[in-house]
Amino acid sequence: MDNLTHGLTGALLGQVGLKRKTGLAMPALIIGANLPDVDAACFLWTTGAEHLAIRRGITHGPIAWVVLPLILAALLYGFDRWQTKRGKRPEGRLPVNFKWLYLLSFIGCLTHPALDWLNVYGIRLLEPFSSRWFYGDILFIIDVWLWALLGFATWFSLRREKRGGEWRRPARLALSAALAYIGANAGITVSAEQEADRWFHGSNDANVETIANPVPIAFWHREVLLGEDGYWTQFNSSAWTHSGGELIELSDGFCRYDRSVFTERRNAADAFLFWSRAPFAERAPDGSVLLRDARFYDPRARDRFTVALPDVACEELPAEAGAD
Repeated sequence: MDNLTHGLTGALLGQVGLKRKTGLAMPALIIGANLPDVDAACFLWTTGAEHLAIRRGITHGPIAWVVLPLILAALLYGFDRWQTKRGKRPEGRLPVNFKWLYLLSFIGCLTHPALDWLNVYGIRLLEPFSSRWFYGDILFIIDVWLWALLGFATWFSLRREKRGGEWRRPARLALSAALAYIGANAGITVSAEQEADRWFHGSNDANVETIANPVPIAFWHREVLLGEDGYWTQFNSSAWTHSGGELIELSDGFCRYDRSVFTERRNAADAFLFWSRAPFAERAPDGSVLLRDARFYDPRARDRFTVALPDVACEELPAEAGAD
């Protein structure tokens, strides 16, 4: 998920009462909720799509869940001691307890992979022990409804606290509502996948993968992707109800791609195919190959999820490919 969602989650956890456990609890929860994204620094030394093979890996795995909160807790504890020595420690701050700082940093850090798992981008939850990608297919990566719920609840709880009212209850209700919203979206995803299976390939075709891709704003819809062997089709989750499930080809020019012939962009192509869940090759205007991913396909532009292979010629797929 985006960093605003992560930060609001940490803040709301503080407002349920956790911020009263120790001084600097809110920074521990909010920073901890965003800390696994330190891997974004890879943009400083990678080019093109090479960052895709680095993101959501080692900093989102089990070792990081333990080590990153420890580093954060130590920095916050040291910051409190530094302010105390300089006589600049705020008088209203609660005493700082390192054990609680670590525990809250740990809780905040754990919310990050849990939320990242909810979308179709993918996360390597077991890195470095396994490089397998995991996908929840439940929420779009930026969910404005979750923003609204978490943001309003945090503001309302803080407002209540400032006025001397009961401020924990609104935060707890909001967290319960957020979990219910996530659960409802999980049900929508499962329903869309099952309906697609019944309409298009049934349970006997084990090679065809079904991906129910959440879309922006309209959380009740899914863009369902069906594909195998580099050939993908898509339809809206309401399409079968209104038009019998008409399929839309993602591209007018599907290509074969052979990893053994990659030369100029070998690193980028390898990184892309390591990350990609729904890869396919498209004919570029010059007859070369564009590697794309059906989850993030935009026919109008070459986005950051596209790798151009100018040294590889597009070989059209046979006519029967994807016919089923």
